Amino acid sequence: MTARDTRQALLDAAQTLLDQGGQAAVTLREVGRRAGVSHNAPYKHFASKEALLAGVAARELRRHREVLADALEREASPERALEATLREHTAHAVAHPERFRLIYGRWTTSTEELIDAAKASSALLTETVRAAQARGSLPPGDPERITAMLRAIARGAAELEASGHLSPEGKGHSDATGLVSDLLDYLNPRHDEGSAVMP
Repeated sequence: MTARDTRQALLDAAQTLLDQGGQAAVTLREVGRRAGVSHNAPYKHFASKEALLAGVAARELRRHREVLADALEREASPERALEATLREHTAHAVAHPERFRLIYGRWTTSTEELIDAAKASSALLTETVRAAQARGSLPPGDPERITAMLRAIARGAAELEASGHLSPEGKGHSDATGLVSDLLDYLNPRHDEGSAVMP
């Protein structure tokens, strides 16, 4: 197994533990055991548990960017790509809530890898919002603030659904992805004119 393979195996094991029991369940010893390496091997790749979790977060953020990049190639407009991506991110957050809590939690240890991944993911999302604004599908204003609002709604809605406080048949009369679509609909300057949300 190459050093790169070992690192990926450690990240896979850490992510599984995170999904199963949150950050408290992730220990370097258990990660090493699940990855099938010696108990010292994790320390050769990650100086601490926090550095390991930063690696998991960075990988997840790179995934977020790839989902948006793929949507921009596939969809007919930036606003359609934005909606598809936010819906996917929200559904992913409902399925894997601990990953989103990790990403958006308070970081005491950061790494260059994590910083770069966060900047790249945020930059592409903000640029997509800016492109949708240019087409008149989102209101004018600071695109970073609008991006932050969209991210906050997506995360909050996912938390509500994951904790049982949001469902189409119960509280809120919607799932998390539905609320994301509603928000984009309401933000569309042409919403009151009865036009389609995503032209």
